[in-house]
Amino acid sequence: MTKVAVLGGAGAVGSVATRTLAATGVFDEIVVADRDLLRARALVGSLGFQGASAAPLEADDEESVRRVSVGARVVLNCVGPFYRYAPIILSAVKAAGIDYVDVCDDFDATEKLLAMDEEVKAAGISALIGMGSSPGVANVIARVAADHLFEQVDAIDIYHAHGGEPEEGRAVVAHRIHSMVIDVPVFLDGKLQSVRLFEDSGHSLEEDVEFEGLGTYRVYAYPHPETLTLPAHIPGVKQVTNKGLVLPPAYAELIKGAVRLGMTSEEPIECHGQYVPPVAFAISFLLSRRARLTREAGIEGPVGCLKMVIRGTKDGHGLTYVFSLASEGQGMGEGTGLPAALGAILAATGKIRAKGVVPPEVGVAPAEFFALLAQIMGATGQPIPVHISRIPEGGTPENVPVADLLSLVVGA
Repeated sequence: MTKVAVLGGAGAVGSVATRTLAATGVFDEIVVADRDLLRARALVGSLGFQGASAAPLEADDEESVRRVSVGARVVLNCVGPFYRYAPIILSAVKAAGIDYVDVCDDFDATEKLLAMDEEVKAAGISALIGMGSSPGVANVIARVAADHLFEQVDAIDIYHAHGGEPEEGRAVVAHRIHSMVIDVPVFLDGKLQSVRLFEDSGHSLEEDVEFEGLGTYRVYAYPHPETLTLPAHIPGVKQVTNKGLVLPPAYAELIKGAVRLGMTSEEPIECHGQYVPPVAFAISFLLSRRARLTREAGIEGPVGCLKMVIRGTKDGHGLTYVFSLASEGQGMGEGTGLPAALGAILAATGKIRAKGVVPPEVGVAPAEFFALLAQIMGATGQPIPVHISRIPEGGTPENVPVADLLSLVVGA
């Protein structure tokens, strides 16, 4: 019997991962562990999977994490915000000697997880971190570029936009607020540097980006961990940036406005005899306005796009590849939950060979990832939603069929 415990398994990302895992038949048992037990039970009831069960979870309690993980081959952590919960959860999973996968997209949490590398190695397990869209798929594509498409990768610029999901959890909004108030790491001119979103250093990095199928939007710097891990594992790269926004832009600006006004402070203030942290109200207020702003923008369902512009040299000449993973009807949940499920399957089948704490560009073999992705997408009758352009120095963009890239990578 092969068991997987999906922590936060009833949330926007975790539910997609859970449904994907149930559809593959790789696992005999799936535990959907979530703070919202009623929601977890409803998801289990909708799966039509005999081996699925729901369990209560308190993510800040190591004993609670250990309890739902007993007997698991792998634990998939989808509980955010990761800067708050990921180190606690990995500590519990490490103590239990179980392989671990998460979708951590917080830079500061990633630093803490990487600092646990030696103790995770000593436990004899693999901890694959950041296995979502960005980070996650973006890291795997960067590895493909370095290994197969370029002699030297000079710059990796990552862009993402998504919105229109049926609902958004409080943890997602808390993550966005956190991302706006901390120093944002960027790797420029071969050095890790920091910018501040609302200062000139942050404004200087804003740019208008065309996202396939979505339109052109102004993006800003995100503190995602690719700027930390990719320079450490892609030799000679001089630039790694990560920029994005949530759609619609009016919703993104509303969040930024709340942060600018100091409405997201965690320091409690008195209100009618009660002491309330402003951030608690701010998150509720932002979520209460989200549906109207989404409607007014004409967004009728989930939309998302991950775009990567990778520049370098091949045969002594400059070369650029542009990857766009875009799909109408798929937002953050699908874009993150599907690769998370693939990561859990790779871990359970012994394909994450490195021990310790590893990012996707180290822990995931691109050939195995894309072969598994093609298998799962093929089973659903859907093509892999990737558009690839190759731009030679001084030349015009050339379309690269996805099948050609898959053949190059999987056949290598």
